[in-house]
Amino acid sequence: MSNQQIVHSNGIYHGLPSFPKELKGLTAIITGANGISGNYMLRVLAQAPERWSKIYCLSRRPPAIPDGLPKNAEHIALDFLKDSEEIAKVLKEKDVKADYVFFYSYVQAKPKEGGGLWSDAEAMVDVNLKLLKNFLDALPLANINPKRIMLQTGAKNYGVHLGPSTPPQEETFPRVTLEPNFYYSQEDYLYSFCQKHNSAWNVCMPSFIMGAVPDAAMNLVFPLGVYASVTKAMGAKLEFPCDLQAWEATHVGSSSMLNGYLEEWAVLTDKAENERFNAADSSPFTWGNFWPKYASWYGVEYATPELDDSKYEKVTTKYEPPPRGWGPPKTYRTRFTLTSWARRPEVQKAWSSLISKHNLKVDRLEDMDIDRIFGFTDGSLIGGTLDLSMNKARKLGWHGFVDTNECVREVLDGFAGLGMLPGVGK
Repeated sequence: MSNQQIVHSNGIYHGLPSFPKELKGLTAIITGANGISGNYMLRVLAQAPERWSKIYCLSRRPPAIPDGLPKNAEHIALDFLKDSEEIAKVLKEKDVKADYVFFYSYVQAKPKEGGGLWSDAEAMVDVNLKLLKNFLDALPLANINPKRIMLQTGAKNYGVHLGPSTPPQEETFPRVTLEPNFYYSQEDYLYSFCQKHNSAWNVCMPSFIMGAVPDAAMNLVFPLGVYASVTKAMGAKLEFPCDLQAWEATHVGSSSMLNGYLEEWAVLTDKAENERFNAADSSPFTWGNFWPKYASWYGVEYATPELDDSKYEKVTTKYEPPPRGWGPPKTYRTRFTLTSWARRPEVQKAWSSLISKHNLKVDRLEDMDIDRIFGFTDGSLIGGTLDLSMNKARKLGWHGFVDTNECVREVLDGFAGLGMLPGVGK
């Protein structure tokens, strides 16, 4: 048997797998198809209509895809907080069949008062396990028996939202039990369901996800576009909000498009059956390397981190030991956050002017869920080291990568195309 592989490029995405021509006529379910990950999964599968003859998009609202839904895709309105029998009834009425399932449905529970995005861990478990359980339990009731079910979780698997985790993060790391984690509850239910119903599974875990969709929440890039656009409109410098450590800390991004290519590869690869994979761009990234590029796209000057320690506020993670399992918690330093910046009156006024000037289809900052939208990007800017290892997937034949800097630029342009941000420039 030959050990040679054929890979190809598609725009800024390189090393992508090629599949046998005999692999055709497949059917797929994508849940949460109007969200950032499900939306791009649909775009990936739609690129191969011979391979994917029918794609069922299950979500409460239809996915907003440039130029409309592909011909081989059908949207079915479903709410997975309804009971399984009700979901199964709709699936049967629509005669849904699926060789493969890609599960992205997600609900952000309301944070505790004064807490971060994921502070109500118990509520996150309750609602997100219910989503998955109701959907999976509906499949046998609707006579749907997929070959493979892919569940996307994320880097919170490693407890990075609770404090430092040893980099590079590998799939073999033990679970972090400092707080309840809905990823673990979802995984356990998926494993038991697949064993009972003779299906296989995959779990894929991205980091900070990048993609241009109408829902700007939990999206690394949209706040960056707002920040730079307003900074330019105000004639200011593009300030870096955190310290030198954050400027130089290693990060990995997770392009929604590349995640989709990886997840398609995972479910169609026999050797990847019943395996968990990190999902990252395989591109070295620091904010310090990115910031000059970012400023140049908008034609503004930028500032490097302030070196005077007295200018910073300190925030220390609450667990000792932290997720790494030993040692002290981590102290981060910020001069400001994008969340606090977005509440400044002069910033809100400038953004409202940009909305009028460019006829943007987006809310004023006063009307946005600022904590949810800007807090996600603040979590990356603050500087915790996140370096998801892609060694496991690479050993099994995955070679995809994208330059994260180029991906951010592509997504900024995508938001401009959706009328959510002003154009970036050259």
